Amino acid sequence: MPDLEELKIIDNLKLKILLGFFTVLLIVLMFPKGESIESDVSVGSIWIHDDLIASFSFPVFKDPIIYKNELNEASNAVYPIFIKKDNIFNIVSDSLGSYDTFLLLLLDNSYSDTSIINQTFLSNNAFEELKSLRTFEKGRIVGNRENLKQFFSDVQKMLNDIYVIEKLTIRSDEMNLDSIAVRTGSIDKIEKTSGFLKLNQARKIINNNIHKRNYKREFEFALIEYTDHFVFPNIIYDSKLTQEEKQQAKENVSKYAGIVNENERIIGKHDRVNKEALLKIQSYKKAKGEKIGLGESILQTIGKFLHISFLLTIFIIYIFLFRKKIFYDNGKLLLIACNLIFLAFLAFLTNMLTLPVPVYFLIFIPASSMLMTIIFDSRIGFYTTIIFSLVIGALRGNDYSFAAMNIFAGALSVYTVRDIKNRSQIFRSFLFIFLGYVIAVFAFGLEQFASSETLLLDFAFAGSNALISPVLTYGLLIFFERLFNITTDLTLLELSNFDRPLLKELARKAPGSFNHSMTLGTLAESAAEKISANPLLARVGAYYHDIGKIITPQNFVENQLNNQNLHENLTPEESVNLIRRHVIEGIELAKEYKIPDEIINFIPMHHGTTVISFFYDKAKKTYGPENVNLQDYSYLGPKPNSKETAIVMLADSCESAVRSIDDPNAENMENVINNIINDRIENGQLDEAPITFNDISRIKEAFISILIGQHHKRIKYPKQEEMEKGISGIEKKK
Repeated sequence: MPDLEELKIIDNLKLKILLGFFTVLLIVLMFPKGESIESDVSVGSIWIHDDLIASFSFPVFKDPIIYKNELNEASNAVYPIFIKKDNIFNIVSDSLGSYDTFLLLLLDNSYSDTSIINQTFLSNNAFEELKSLRTFEKGRIVGNRENLKQFFSDVQKMLNDIYVIEKLTIRSDEMNLDSIAVRTGSIDKIEKTSGFLKLNQARKIINNNIHKRNYKREFEFALIEYTDHFVFPNIIYDSKLTQEEKQQAKENVSKYAGIVNENERIIGKHDRVNKEALLKIQSYKKAKGEKIGLGESILQTIGKFLHISFLLTIFIIYIFLFRKKIFYDNGKLLLIACNLIFLAFLAFLTNMLTLPVPVYFLIFIPASSMLMTIIFDSRIGFYTTIIFSLVIGALRGNDYSFAAMNIFAGALSVYTVRDIKNRSQIFRSFLFIFLGYVIAVFAFGLEQFASSETLLLDFAFAGSNALISPVLTYGLLIFFERLFNITTDLTLLELSNFDRPLLKELARKAPGSFNHSMTLGTLAESAAEKISANPLLARVGAYYHDIGKIITPQNFVENQLNNQNLHENLTPEESVNLIRRHVIEGIELAKEYKIPDEIINFIPMHHGTTVISFFYDKAKKTYGPENVNLQDYSYLGPKPNSKETAIVMLADSCESAVRSIDDPNAENMENVINNIINDRIENGQLDEAPITFNDISRIKEAFISILIGQHHKRIKYPKQEEMEKGISGIEKKK
């Protein structure tokens, strides 16, 4: 029966296989649909294969730009459709008669109710002007101006002239073209717009006729308001019919520029690919893709799957051999897979677009390169750049030039963030990414005889990539740090700031422990550099390893400024419980302040399962060796499991021991350091850390060098002994 650890390994391997399978599957699904994937071809390149002979007849598609222009021309050639309404005057005339009768009734009865006046569609001022013309004397209507009925009759005649005698009306705000199509029934008649009376012109004619009658100004305005209400167009623009005509015109435009017959040569070996040949090759590729049957489609899908699989396998082998921490962390593998799938999705979107511009430059491979470098290291960043570029190049139809350009630009972006010190440094990558793309685009442009316009357009889109990539990197970095609980060097740099709350509290409440942590940071960083560990992680881990002492700083001798040791009045077991508590309290504090797990690991691991020897010896003297359990006087662990935590464990023990030496000369310090490190090895404290004896030898050298420098002897000042005793020069004279 396999044990629990073996089951965990098997389960972990299953997750990796599933993750790899679904990553490859998603990428395969985003390949161009239905096309036979062949080598990339571009204008100006040389056809190095055998003569390409058509195995069947197929149509040649037009150049996308030419086809788009033809569609626009066909759409613009369509005249706007207007519908002629022959019965509009009859409707207006009937409405006018009913309205006149209604208005006269209101005026005769002198209504002043606002709600009733509103039904006339006249303003209050206009209504009052019309009412002022009618006076009553013994039940008889007397008018001091033209009778309103006569005016209503004149309005009827003016409208009749507009609709019948004059030319037809048309809305002037619909469009401004020379000709329109007037549809009567199902027949369209193209007519010049100059032959129509526009709506604003018709109103102007009526208004001029009213003005010629020399009415009082206020009354003239009232009549104009009245007549304008009955001027309607009888030629009306129909947007729906117009759009249908435009769509029909577009559908009548052929997509094809010609046809290639079966057994006809498409391009010959060593011929230069021109625009016409490229269109034939692309059309042939598309026709082949549409012609394949189910069996061939399945085989092609298998080929795509194997293609992506072997590219990713190369990368996985590298991670397994040289970055085992990443290989055994499914979360980090998922992060890498998410990056690749995101880029594949961008490639899929750009493949779907048929724009006459190089939108493929908006596949932000440099952004992914920078992310991988910041999150992991420059080697991972460089390898992911190569693999990601090849995968996306495959999605682009095995586009070698695309892959090469992105490898170059991505590699430069890796270089710019290799030793990143702050987040703003990300934005310095713009120039390097842009430079990489410019050089690559220029090189391939010269090779393919690209025009200056094409080069400038490529430069513009490459510049967009260079500008957006740092911004995208900055945003996604924060997102990935939170989502995958990853600690980058940028996070460590921020944590190393002494203004961080926990470090400020440590310095204020436990100054002795703070100084010890700072010294430890220097030791750990130097040793980590010697053995190719992470110096920044070791230093920051050392800063936070004793933050639990913030809670009860007086329990530890380095913080007891009054030389009164409270442990003298406690039993050994009470003292041990107080000492061990700072580990648990430190972990709780770190979690409360959202310190990353990588740093929290230093808190228990810098002690491992070592024995608190002072109180263990005291307990044996007090209770007898046979009555003392070693586990009760040991830290709870776990033991260090990384180079950095192992370094901090050794540095913590060595620094504390050296500080207690009465005569800290080089020989004494070296002996103490050797004994402490040997003791940790013999007790198995370093068994779980990936550290070698050669590493330990280098760590010793780093410790001895720094500690000797810190404890070197100095020449005493004159009268220093008297000063140490507190005797001043004045007191001595007395």
